[in-house]
Amino acid sequence: MDAIILAVYAFLVWFIFIKKKWLPWNTTSQVIVVIIPIVGMTILIMLLNVFAPSTADVRVIKYVVNVVPQVKGKVIEVAVEPNRPVKKGDVLFRIDPTPYQLQVNALEAQLANAVGTSKELEEQSAGAQAQVAQATAAIEQATARVREVSARTELARLRVAQNRELVATGAGNKFDLEQAETTLKELEGQLDGARSSEAQARAAQVQASASQRQVAQRLGAKSNGEFAQVAQVRAQLENAKWELAQTTVTAPANGYAINVQLRPGTMTAAFPITPALTFVEDEYQVIALFGQNELHQVAPGNLAEITLRTHPGEVLKATVDSIVWAQGQGQVAMSNTLPTTGMQPLPPNRFPVKLAIDPKHKDLFLAAGAAGEGAIYTDHAKAIHVIRMVILRVGAKVNYLVLKLH
Repeated sequence: MDAIILAVYAFLVWFIFIKKKWLPWNTTSQVIVVIIPIVGMTILIMLLNVFAPSTADVRVIKYVVNVVPQVKGKVIEVAVEPNRPVKKGDVLFRIDPTPYQLQVNALEAQLANAVGTSKELEEQSAGAQAQVAQATAAIEQATARVREVSARTELARLRVAQNRELVATGAGNKFDLEQAETTLKELEGQLDGARSSEAQARAAQVQASASQRQVAQRLGAKSNGEFAQVAQVRAQLENAKWELAQTTVTAPANGYAINVQLRPGTMTAAFPITPALTFVEDEYQVIALFGQNELHQVAPGNLAEITLRTHPGEVLKATVDSIVWAQGQGQVAMSNTLPTTGMQPLPPNRFPVKLAIDPKHKDLFLAAGAAGEGAIYTDHAKAIHVIRMVILRVGAKVNYLVLKLH
């Protein structure tokens, strides 16, 4: 664009001073003719750098996922090919599920056993309650028997006393006294038996109540309304099923796998330092790096354009998403020493500007790491934006040139 402007200016000078000779071509006019383009181009470039800043460092950044399996085992299948597009949820590779399936089978058996145990405890609880009720009824029956025999015993003692008085005065019969004493001894024996039965019934009640409390305590240990042992085995079973499902590793997003060194028979484990493969997502970010004094007129929403060397001659429309007002030099590492800046202060670095590519380019493949040039058009001095646009498009055409000597 600068060359075009200078060519037009040179033509006008030739036409005015040489062809038509409207103005004299002397030393003064020659100096003026030379100074005007120098001053004009300098002012124009300075205005462009402020109101339509450009950068030669535009980068396409993609998300990279280091795929690490959640379980260990032997790889039995690698279903993905390197550098081939895959969809989210497609199988990447499979790990031998045999040990995890066996663990699921064992826990399913344990769960059935735990459920049976819980039902058995419920039946024991019902039996213990019945035993407590039976012991309570036996206590009531024995207590009634004790009261009955006690009353009869008291009556027998009274008759023995009366007969003794009659025999002592000669008015009574000795045989009646002996019979009354015999009856008293029989009733006292019955009273001791009734009291013994009552004590046994109370002991049986205590034992039945203790058994009931023990069963109730085991049943009372619950989690989310379920018997604790059953809940524990069920949780272990769910974890085992999850581990079994993790033996099939799927793509986390749309993209493609690179650096696929995995092969059937390889042992792999859940170790983040050694991922099984590297997965590059289709989703990307475009970052343009600008000098610190180039961004004071830039704001989110400003129009932008970029060119990439991977797409010669093509200009991609974009808008400014945000300016990342942070960089590594703005951070001081945690240390017990003072920050070190070296012999001289560190030079100011650039700030990244995140660009949102126009949706009309959504089907265009952008390679991770693709680089190019770009420009941002602010809301000021829009009349000169066209110059930056022309410069950017000329640079896009230059990308067709492969400047190598071999």
